[in-house]
Amino acid sequence: MSKVKAAIIGSGNIGTDLMYKLEKSDVIELTAMVGIDAKSDGLSRAKQKGYQIFTNGIKGIQENPNVADLFFDATSAKAHVEHARVLKELGKMVIDLTPAAVGPFFSPAVGKTDTDKGYNNVNMITCGGQATIPMVYAVNQVADVTYAEIVATISSLSAGPGTRANIDEFTITTRRGIEDVGGADKGKALIILNPADPPIMMRDTIYCEVKNMDEAKVYKAIKEMEKTVQKYVPGYHLNQEPLFDEKMVTIFVEVEGAGDYLPAYAGNLDIMTAAAMKVGEDFARSNKVVS
Repeated sequence: MSKVKAAIIGSGNIGTDLMYKLEKSDVIELTAMVGIDAKSDGLSRAKQKGYQIFTNGIKGIQENPNVADLFFDATSAKAHVEHARVLKELGKMVIDLTPAAVGPFFSPAVGKTDTDKGYNNVNMITCGGQATIPMVYAVNQVADVTYAEIVATISSLSAGPGTRANIDEFTITTRRGIEDVGGADKGKALIILNPADPPIMMRDTIYCEVKNMDEAKVYKAIKEMEKTVQKYVPGYHLNQEPLFDEKMVTIFVEVEGAGDYLPAYAGNLDIMTAAAMKVGEDFARSNKVVS
């Protein structure tokens, strides 16, 4: 099959890491990177690699709509609202890596990549959501989760301007994802920026209160989900064995990044780019990219 042409909007850490990942794809052809800072490292690297670069943001796409059919937005929640409007008018498909939640939530580990509905905008929830919602979903399949709370702890050094600008949206969007995708009756999300030096890996704690506790079934579901996520995020793993206490199960996850562009401790960013690439490839293979 011919490759689907794609472009990245946002030349920060996430966009640049995604660029390195997409270069390995056998179904997506990266053609361009869009930014607003002509001196950014991302745009400089993209130019060196021979990709088209645009330094005037979404206007560059409006002026050159044929540069790609699939777009990955790695900017901010506020910026994506405008980007979504423009790309929809242009008939382009966009995978949103911000917490804007304009389109439906997608998590490749839980089979939510429904490529048959003609979506033109899908949302990757948040880094904390991609790391924890699969576990909530797994537990919910066998024990009926009434309440799920997640605490995502990331290194301060892995939280750039975009991440920090999206803190409020992170908590709201992740909570919605815990409920809408994870299946919990009620959810809550917290994020902690840890200034430790040397930097810590991304660590997530997931608390699930359930109606029908069967420790053996829950444990098996957790271990199977760990393997599922590892298929596209090899550094994803349980940090210790799950803890069981009557109707409560606590799960501890750590995410080590692949080191494509970002350091290994930035697993929070790596899991977003890896999940976005997986969803993009699923759509490309299904020939459902809107163009």
